[in-house]
Amino acid sequence: GGDDDGGGGGGGGEGSEKKSDALLAEIANDILSKLPPLFDLEQALKKYPTLYEESMNTVLVQEMERFNKLTATITKSLKELQKAIKGLAVMSSDLEDVGRNLLIGKLPATWAKRSYPSLKPLGSYISDLLARLRFLQDWYDKGKPDTFWISGFYFTQAFLTGAKQNYARKYRIPIDILDFDFEVVLEQPQSAPSDGVYVHGLFVDGARWDREKNILGESLPKVLFDSCPTVWVKPAKKVDIAVGDRYVCPVYKTSVRQGALSTTGHSTNYVLPILLPSDKPQDHWIRRGVALLCTLDD
Repeated sequence: GGDDDGGGGGGGGEGSEKKSDALLAEIANDILSKLPPLFDLEQALKKYPTLYEESMNTVLVQEMERFNKLTATITKSLKELQKAIKGLAVMSSDLEDVGRNLLIGKLPATWAKRSYPSLKPLGSYISDLLARLRFLQDWYDKGKPDTFWISGFYFTQAFLTGAKQNYARKYRIPIDILDFDFEVVLEQPQSAPSDGVYVHGLFVDGARWDREKNILGESLPKVLFDSCPTVWVKPAKKVDIAVGDRYVCPVYKTSVRQGALSTTGHSTNYVLPILLPSDKPQDHWIRRGVALLCTLDD
């Protein structure tokens, strides 16, 4: 404990530094014990080979690859931190930063660089990461899901492109004349749709879903978010899609509305617009800033 700025902020000295080291070791152990092994990409490619008619195979394997990089980054830094705490390695400034963030329950910058956009505190971040890894593992084990957890993807765009590509190839239509139409499905679907994809996991921000009328409704007092039912994302020719009196609702990965997220190098937080049935003019929802979010901040 040579320098004074470590420890418990104010004359804590050796004792508090030992305490925070013990706490750090505990946090590192806890996270490491929860993280599953990396995905076996070779096996994944064997089971889900690159197929012309099934783009989702490629989506799955590429997602596994992206998550492997993130999980490996987290694992490596935690193992190095454990060594440094035991005095078996040098505590670099990167590791010190990791340690400081773990103690205050924040996502370390080196992890955020390798991560999908997230505003969650550390504990929720890890739970969310584990749920995403489980989503991919289940897909690998049980086959393509009937409805996709849209919040589980690292790179949502690739998934949407895959859905469009499958449709384009099935009907031999050039992909660039296609866009998406949408239908909100109140009943939990029992099987996959014949075309397009079912997605779940979205939250309505600034409004609620009126389940009686199956349309966008006013927020209830003090309720900021509402869960959105399953949405059927249906590829269609652009010329055949009529917006009608639906609200063109932007979908964001997190509640940060601007395109770029400062903490991560990701170019965008915006996913796509979804058309939602409504009995009010567009302006009504635009003024309230109504959007769909893939994940909440907590």
